[in-house]
Amino acid sequence: MTDTIFALATAAGRAAVAVVRISGPRSHDIVTALCGRPPAPRQAAVRKLRHDGVVIDEALVLRFEGPASYTGEDSAEFHVHGGRAVVEALLKALAELGARLAEPGEFTRRAFENGKLDLAQAEGVADLIDAETEAQRRQALGQLGGALSQRYDRWRDLLVQALAMLEAAVDFPDEDLPEEVAERARPGLRQLSAELDAALSDVSRGRRVRDGFRIALVGAPNAGKSTLLNGLAERDAAIVTDVAGTTRDVIEVPLVLGGYKVLLGDTAGLRETSDAIEAEGVRRAKAWAEDADLRLWVVDGFHVKQAEHRPDAIRAGDWLILNKADIADAANLAAAADQWAGQGLSVLRLTGKSEEGAATLRNALALHVAEALSGAEFPAATRLRHAERLVEAKCYLERALSDVGLEVELAAEDVRLAARALEKISGRIDPEDVLGRVFSTFCIGK
Repeated sequence: MTDTIFALATAAGRAAVAVVRISGPRSHDIVTALCGRPPAPRQAAVRKLRHDGVVIDEALVLRFEGPASYTGEDSAEFHVHGGRAVVEALLKALAELGARLAEPGEFTRRAFENGKLDLAQAEGVADLIDAETEAQRRQALGQLGGALSQRYDRWRDLLVQALAMLEAAVDFPDEDLPEEVAERARPGLRQLSAELDAALSDVSRGRRVRDGFRIALVGAPNAGKSTLLNGLAERDAAIVTDVAGTTRDVIEVPLVLGGYKVLLGDTAGLRETSDAIEAEGVRRAKAWAEDADLRLWVVDGFHVKQAEHRPDAIRAGDWLILNKADIADAANLAAAADQWAGQGLSVLRLTGKSEEGAATLRNALALHVAEALSGAEFPAATRLRHAERLVEAKCYLERALSDVGLEVELAAEDVRLAARALEKISGRIDPEDVLGRVFSTFCIGK
């Protein structure tokens, strides 16, 4: 028989109200034991909670009968005063009445197992709890509402239609079927292949909304990277001195720009050095910059004409920040801007230590991040797990298209495997260890 579980659903610590949840077959009996007279289902009522003849608290109690509950089974909530002693007394009473403390994510896992949510929606619950920005909230709420699952279900339906034609050709070769029935599957498979290509080209957007858009400040020592970081963060997040090589490790600062989460990284100055510690800092700087979504090459505008530093790892979309524009020669800055703009960089001239310069860069970055992460369609993947299954489905689909008309049996099997890959995202079929990894990321009480 399934255990009855309990957990504190609100944050630990002193608060006005704390919510304790229970779920499982003994929920109604436990509510009766604590309240004496349980409230009607789905109706809140004030009750004194007693255990072993001692009053624990006067609480607001709600009871839900399965399957019309979050978990799909009998459950209840106790809204008690948020003092630590009250909460601990209630949790102790629940344990003595036969319930056990829930594992992380166990409430949502029961909702999944009882068909209240699919796996993608369950992940949306976790993302909604963790949401720090408006964009993360919108994306998580859309995923919880089924936007992701509906997209995968439509793709799966296209595969099922194609599979029906292929299997008809395999199973009934002598029946009076239309000629080239297997070939009729090809247009639908091609359409799906094109949609998967579009989805895979956009696959990182959902994860960047969820995890943060990474921006790296890179360049030579004393170019003003740490000053820019402090200006963008509007606080002294990094130490700023005239000594070259002050920054030895990557300093990461989370920001919200344009409603999106951003992770800004101040890196060690790039130069050849015999100092082992600084050399390790340069190595880490290059690694962090390589994985960044946007790199800001910061150049000292005052020495721009004499500087030998030239970004040697430029990639399309990088920005060049000509810093210290207030003390630099205007003609030199203009020449440098023309030179680097011709190499595919977006160029900004500013003074990083001034409020105006930091505000200019912040506004430009906010527009860039919003443009990069916004989209008309809901992203096809919000986690690495989703992206991996999309790649798997695409590989099977390409193989199926190459086999249609030649080896129909093999094509049918590949279409079947592509459908299974999509089903794994919503959790229709998924191994136990995958479920364990997904739900272990939840907080206890959800």
